[in-house]
Amino acid sequence: MRIGILTSGGDAPGMNAAIRALAVVGRARGHQMIGIQHGYAGLLAGEHAELEADSIEGITRQGGTILGSSRCLEMMQPPGQRAALERLDAAKIEGLVVIGGNGSLTGGHILAGLARDHGSPLKVVGLPASIDNDVGHAGLSIGVDTAVNTIVDACDRISDTARAHKRCFIVEVMGRNCGFLAMRAGIAAEADAILYGEANETEDQIVERLRKMLERCFAPGRHKKRVLIVKSEGLSFPVARLRQRVQEALNEIVKGIDVRETVLGHVVRGGDPSALDRTIAQRLSFGAILALEAGLTDIMLGWEPPFGVGRETLDPSVRLVPLDEVLAETARLLDGTSPVIQRRMAMLAQVEAILPG
Repeated sequence: MRIGILTSGGDAPGMNAAIRALAVVGRARGHQMIGIQHGYAGLLAGEHAELEADSIEGITRQGGTILGSSRCLEMMQPPGQRAALERLDAAKIEGLVVIGGNGSLTGGHILAGLARDHGSPLKVVGLPASIDNDVGHAGLSIGVDTAVNTIVDACDRISDTARAHKRCFIVEVMGRNCGFLAMRAGIAAEADAILYGEANETEDQIVERLRKMLERCFAPGRHKKRVLIVKSEGLSFPVARLRQRVQEALNEIVKGIDVRETVLGHVVRGGDPSALDRTIAQRLSFGAILALEAGLTDIMLGWEPPFGVGRETLDPSVRLVPLDEVLAETARLLDGTSPVIQRRMAMLAQVEAILPG
């Protein structure tokens, strides 16, 4: 088979590990592996070339994606979607592996449907790669573990200086509309409060909750040296205004303690992928090649999805999930109706009172 590999949307650590694993496994099993440059935009522009062994040596440890990525507006419209299928057919690509998040997998789902409708031999398989961990039926997407470790490391460093000066720090982390990064990294970094949009709190409710936390942290007889608040970017409470209101509340509780804010931003996307992200990428990629060989299409390989979801593979941690089910669950994750989100919030509600150490 001629198998194309495409990375799209926001980059995630571990994408290169997936590219190399796909290329190595595919070549070893007799396939011709084609790298498509710059996501769907590069596909439409005809930017692709065979992945030779020397071009992928050592890339597992690198962040980002050697194929490049982009957000392609043309793929959101039927003419662009039809043109993409025509490009794939003209390049004689019979299998396409799409590595990316919600938008990228949506594009793959559309291409798979078009291929069926037009009698194209193209088969499409998706791999979830998004630091936000907002892809349905993917227990962990490629890149999440590295992003969490990056946030925890940054929070640990900020906590050092916060303790030296006895300060309160608000750290805003990425995650778009999903609070997973804030939740997991906040607990690991011993945050005193974790703020995320899924809670649907008003600004006044948030400030009141933080006021109670600050009263516990700086109660008479305590000698706490730092307070850490981890905030998800999905919470629509501008971090500068949040800092101002927290400072006002803190001034009423204790004098002389400053509140500072730090927005980690895109630093969370970068860096060498963790061993776990490399492992997830490699195992999903191996499953993707087997799936294409079996003639499967319009599916995603999910890493440890919820119990009972998807079909088994040779790997007990990897399951095959139809892309339409993936996208439906992704929508539920983003609107807060998914049982996965509800379990996360219930867990945090249980530990919220004991977070301030």
